[in-house]
Amino acid sequence: MSSDASASARLRPGRKPPRIEAPPTLTIGFVLVPDFPLMAYTAAVEPLRAANTLSGCRLYEWWHAAPGGGAVRASNGVTILTDVAVGAATRAADRVFVCAGGNPAAFDDPAVSAWLRDLARRGATIGGISGGPYILARAGLLEGRRCTLHWEHVPAFEEHFPDIDVVRSLFEIQGDRVTCSGGIAALDLMLSLIERDHGPGLAAGVSDWFLHNQIREGLSPQRMDLRQRFGVRDPRLLRVLAAMEANLEAPLPREALADLARVSVRQLERLFHDLLGQGLHRHYLNLRLDRAHQLGRESALSRSEIATATGFASADELSRAERRRRLQGSAPG
Repeated sequence: MSSDASASARLRPGRKPPRIEAPPTLTIGFVLVPDFPLMAYTAAVEPLRAANTLSGCRLYEWWHAAPGGGAVRASNGVTILTDVAVGAATRAADRVFVCAGGNPAAFDDPAVSAWLRDLARRGATIGGISGGPYILARAGLLEGRRCTLHWEHVPAFEEHFPDIDVVRSLFEIQGDRVTCSGGIAALDLMLSLIERDHGPGLAAGVSDWFLHNQIREGLSPQRMDLRQRFGVRDPRLLRVLAAMEANLEAPLPREALADLARVSVRQLERLFHDLLGQGLHRHYLNLRLDRAHQLGRESALSRSEIATATGFASADELSRAERRRRLQGSAPG
């Protein structure tokens, strides 16, 4: 039969069109830890809804769980009514994402850890969003894996889990483990997963739906670069700022920083006062005190350990520096 005859036969009146199988529905679980970040959760679940709407198919369905079940409160006070309590029953899931914020280091629930391990044994891909990777690490689910999490949680995470490779990227997909830094990076993560599941066309459509005109790759940086964060463009000062942030445990002396900038110490001090409104010492000290505050809030480190991790000789020296900053306020140094 010629191709024309074959086409005619296919289009003959009364002949049924070829049956197109609908793609299988993927089930996504969201484990919401109290004080979870609503923006990160919304950026993760809304792309799934949009993919269903744009495709006209039930590509994704999802359920919610929380420790104890019932309603779980986000960090901004909004509550989500969950479908199941953690550990109450094993729910079918292709992927499960733990969404946590606030102080994930303080959350230690053996029932959550056991349930996540059980879901992983049953073949689910396990992910963490924002502070969620902290919960995965505590459950032993990130051993030998590279991961990311929100930059605010990184210092405490690295102190608590020194053997886990942490990168400061938007998201990481490593086989059956997925980690995401949170915020709107969860949207980029879901767009990447939608593309893997159903192709780039649908991912682009969902991105366009949310007025997201550039899909960022996982390895994109979490934070603005130093130019944007500090509003400075002088390359000498930028080199010094980068070196300061990379050396908080063992602060570099002023002379070494001046060598990096290829200026004298006096000229470097002038750059800090003119472009940042405070002296070199004050800026460096504030960076170290900010890191100490993060570690104190999000880790179980002792005051002495926090002092060592932020370049102070002792816990007493750290406490004195904190008191001086409270008394001096934001006055330039």
